[in-house]
Amino acid sequence: MSFEYFIGTRYLKAKQKQSFISMITVLSVAGVTVGVMALIVVIAVMSGFEDDMKSRILGVESHLVLMRHGTFSDYQPVIERMEKVAGIEAVTPFIYSQVMLRSSHGVSGSVLRGIDPKSAPTVLKGVDIGALSDQPAGSTQEAQEMHVPGIVLGKELARSLHVLKGDMVQVITTKGMISPIGHVPTMRRFVVKGYFETGMYEYDGAMAYVTLKAAQKLLRMKGAISGIEARVTDIYKAREVAERLVEVLGYPYWVRDWMQMNRNLFSALKLEKTVMFIILALIILVAAFNIASSLIMMVMEKTKDIAILKAMGATDGAIRKIFVFEGMLIGAIGTFLGGGIGFVLCALLEKYKFIELPGDVYYLTTLPVKLDVSDVVVIALAALAICFLATLYPARQASRLDPVEAIRYG
Repeated sequence: MSFEYFIGTRYLKAKQKQSFISMITVLSVAGVTVGVMALIVVIAVMSGFEDDMKSRILGVESHLVLMRHGTFSDYQPVIERMEKVAGIEAVTPFIYSQVMLRSSHGVSGSVLRGIDPKSAPTVLKGVDIGALSDQPAGSTQEAQEMHVPGIVLGKELARSLHVLKGDMVQVITTKGMISPIGHVPTMRRFVVKGYFETGMYEYDGAMAYVTLKAAQKLLRMKGAISGIEARVTDIYKAREVAERLVEVLGYPYWVRDWMQMNRNLFSALKLEKTVMFIILALIILVAAFNIASSLIMMVMEKTKDIAILKAMGATDGAIRKIFVFEGMLIGAIGTFLGGGIGFVLCALLEKYKFIELPGDVYYLTTLPVKLDVSDVVVIALAALAICFLATLYPARQASRLDPVEAIRYG
């Protein structure tokens, strides 16, 4: 150990003549500890929210959506080519259209999705669509006699329509039927076969699923689809797979990945996380001011010691190192304690879930926690950087002391 670090450690351990300096030092350590702990816990909770929302969205939506400019009818060869592209796990065709749903108790707008009951479950993992079938049988005697196709509704959508399993709903669309006076609404009856719930109102209150054949018949899209959805093996390489698909298929096909489709949402979450980081970093900044105050007062107390060291040959750089090291030691202790407490709190939140959230406000009932090592490293480096900046002025003032004047008037 060099003499700068040795003296810095002795200064920190030694009992100060003025106990006020020691109190400020303790408060500095406590401030850094609280700041780092708060940052770790809050960032872990926000990462948990983001991860949970991402998993819910990707349960309802696919990782990739392949579309085509113009009519998309001869799609089976395209599916076969997509399945051969590296990185694609499963594919399924779909139809997408905005419709109006009407029951005997209410009316609501909806997004109708026609899916293939066989291949869709391999792509859409978060929606229970097992009730759908290509067989046109319903759960009521009337449905069985009239061969009414089935429909699966979001739970909130079914609630707004006041329908239960086995009830009838009418799906109304303006697509596909043209008369001399213009578009005439097409209407068809469906029997409610079941519900799905993702916990996100945007999907539960607007989505409805029918079979691909039923959607084609309703929208008069015989043999045609809206696009093809795909699931990839690595969601973070979805954009690379999308670019590969475009190269393989070429024009007139185009591809969107899940990050592009939900760019606004995840950008907002990222911005909130950054803002929270900056706000909570102010706690560490306050503690850094305490570190600076403590070092300034210590420089004033150790004026004679500094003068003697300089008279013995210590350079200005060596004096600066002593007080920079002392300040950084305070910051390092606070960062280590804050990191340890933050880890413990995150582990307790994840295991025992003792903080409950109101279910009528949030889609979660407990705080989700996801602690990333990269976030912890960034927090620790930020705390140490702030503490380092706080030591520069006191260390500079200590190095500029004139040993002769300090000994004479000290």
